[in-house]
Amino acid sequence: MCNFKKRAVFIQPPHTGQTRHPPLATRLATMAPLPPLPTPLHTATFTRMTPAITMGELTAQFPGAQRALFRAYHIGGCASCGFQPGETLAEVCARNGNLPVEEVIASLRTAQETDARIQVVPAEAAALVKAGTARLVDIRSREEWDAAHIEGSTFFTQELMHELGGWPREQLIIFVCHHGTRSLDAAAYFAGHGLENVRTLRGGIDAWSCDVDVSVARYELE
Repeated sequence: MCNFKKRAVFIQPPHTGQTRHPPLATRLATMAPLPPLPTPLHTATFTRMTPAITMGELTAQFPGAQRALFRAYHIGGCASCGFQPGETLAEVCARNGNLPVEEVIASLRTAQETDARIQVVPAEAAALVKAGTARLVDIRSREEWDAAHIEGSTFFTQELMHELGGWPREQLIIFVCHHGTRSLDAAAYFAGHGLENVRTLRGGIDAWSCDVDVSVARYELE
């Protein structure tokens, strides 16, 4: 169980011209507590996929949905082929060449199964790291990293990107982000470029804070 009294919120630095805020780490102890994790993010359970599901619901429950739609149908990759959270999957299919919605659902389910094979739950990831058979690579921004990160994890840099291929093949590389969406894309990218020993932390550092180490501060970006 999470001890949510120790959780805090911080926000991203403002855009140029806006009022500047203190650094994230400074704001962590002064902001309001976070609510419990939404079930889809915490458990990554995907139970229903119908033509009536909204794109917001789809991408929340299945983080790899946008990547899968773009790869198969060129949907969601740019402004001209994008979608709104309130649109249903059926509506998106209809305005993209009247794609057969059941075919699209079947494609999404296949992609979901593929993504599930490279996801590792926090407790399992912690055990693998403790055994020395896995390393955590954090792909979040520098400011997020400076404010809160998992002890022993490695911050992702351009230099590290070129070094990953030289790491021991028997050692898993587990990518970490905030909620497990960006890290899933990173794992899929590197797997597609020949790295077979890549995984992603399901639920991201937020789930790790709940399931493994409550001392890692939770946050949300605004």
